Amino acid sequence: MLRFVVRRVLMGIPVLVTVATLTFLIMHIVPGGPFDTEKILPPEIIANIEAKYHLDKPLPMQYLLYMKQLLQGDLGPSYKYLGRGVSDIIRDTFPVSFVLGLCAVLVVLGLGIPAGVISAYWKNSLLDRSILLLAAMGISVPSFVLGAISVWIFSHQWHLLPPALWEGFRHMILPAFALGAGFAGYVARLTRTTVLDVLAADYIRTARAKGLTEPVILFKHVLKNSMYPIVSVMGPLTAGLVTGSFVIEYIFSIPGMGRFFITAVTNRDYPLIMGVTLVYAVLIVIANTVVDMVYGWLDPRVTLK
Repeated sequence: MLRFVVRRVLMGIPVLVTVATLTFLIMHIVPGGPFDTEKILPPEIIANIEAKYHLDKPLPMQYLLYMKQLLQGDLGPSYKYLGRGVSDIIRDTFPVSFVLGLCAVLVVLGLGIPAGVISAYWKNSLLDRSILLLAAMGISVPSFVLGAISVWIFSHQWHLLPPALWEGFRHMILPAFALGAGFAGYVARLTRTTVLDVLAADYIRTARAKGLTEPVILFKHVLKNSMYPIVSVMGPLTAGLVTGSFVIEYIFSIPGMGRFFITAVTNRDYPLIMGVTLVYAVLIVIANTVVDMVYGWLDPRVTLK
């Protein structure tokens, strides 16, 4: 197992270097600069600012300086949040985004898997069609629209939950639901498809012929053998939920990475954009490694090398 993890870490290094390089090039290819403002600054001030952040150097030299900082664990200073480094901003905001993402993952698993299993067991029934309709609605409606609707219903109309901020468990419910509901619909449809395939397998008919009860068949045979596609999806999906809650954080005034990333894009804060993108890439590598380890736990035939 340790050998497998070390091998995956070494394989992830070229991926991270490629992501850092592409992000760096894209940021510098985009027209405009981080210090282009409506107010025209004197050329001397612009020259001093560019010299401070090494923007006056040739692009290859800027790239080498950036990679040198990365090797030292330094993501550089923020261009817009003076006095704060990108590492400090991510360190302060990532725990909030991480907790929100995990809450959304619980919503995805808690709604998607049971709904998919129920839909498969009662195939072509009214319950099945209702679940498929709700799943399609969840997939079709964007998370920010669902978030706005949830705030209007549960906060302004029924006064059950707070509409914004991040001050306790009750504040997590609406943003986690808005972020995870769409993915829950996708997981429900995927679960339904895989459970239907397993239910039609010969060993399930054999288990029923031997007199095993439906709960035993469901939990011991059907669910375990239906998890492989779901586990494959949950790896990158979890990384996406943890770092992809930018719009939801902005809507609910959550002090996570999302708000800083949105302002970084609008202000062309290159180091902050590249830092958040690199964090997302690291999470993808970790998530894929964990998925392969879970595969080995679910299926003894899978060997981790």
